[in-house]
Amino acid sequence: MNKNYVFAGASSAMAQKASKLLLAQGNTVIGISTKEKLLGYSSFYQIEKYETSCFPKIDSAIDGLVYFPGTINLKPFHRLAIADFMHDYEINTLGAVQFIQSYLPQIKQNTNASIVLLSSVAVQNGMTFHSSIAMAKGAIEGLTKSLAAELAPTIRVNAIAPSLTNTPLAERFTNTAEKLEASQKRNPMKKIGKPSEIAEAICFLLTDKSSWITGQIIAVDGGMGVLSV
Repeated sequence: MNKNYVFAGASSAMAQKASKLLLAQGNTVIGISTKEKLLGYSSFYQIEKYETSCFPKIDSAIDGLVYFPGTINLKPFHRLAIADFMHDYEINTLGAVQFIQSYLPQIKQNTNASIVLLSSVAVQNGMTFHSSIAMAKGAIEGLTKSLAAELAPTIRVNAIAPSLTNTPLAERFTNTAEKLEASQKRNPMKKIGKPSEIAEAICFLLTDKSSWITGQIIAVDGGMGVLSV
């Protein structure tokens, strides 16, 4: 049976890969982004901000939500202003909250719906210069578990926690051969992630194949969070 999914942050490389996989299976994927209109979605809405007042009205039942927007704001702690912390929290966390709240009535119409959020390996694996983003994504992990408990048994809620992935958002960390090699060496698998690898995990959590998985923070990070090699 075809399902209806809604992606916020639809312009991200991970979102586009996930949409392609789901569309190939005959599903409907609605894309929402602050960026210009994109192909590769059943329908697309460009909005000003990831806030309740900006999200488009969707009347049909929704089988799955994914919130992709994120930031990579890496600075020494003493150089982070309160505005930096607020910016990361608003985009990563409050945006996700407003996105879910906007479409909760529609997703509650289903008996096996799924919400997927994006965290980071930096939450569980302390990393230099990551204090602001780790705080924001740590809140996402708390939200994931709290919502999973509150919305069970009809709506599953999980999060993916990637390590560095080859996306435009992370380009400044991989845009030279030297930076790329250094990033690869830090990972136990000696590589950085591909958007398609994250997309596969997201699609798994959206579909009935993961019908007994909820409240989980799933690392897709090449072992970065648990291995020291």
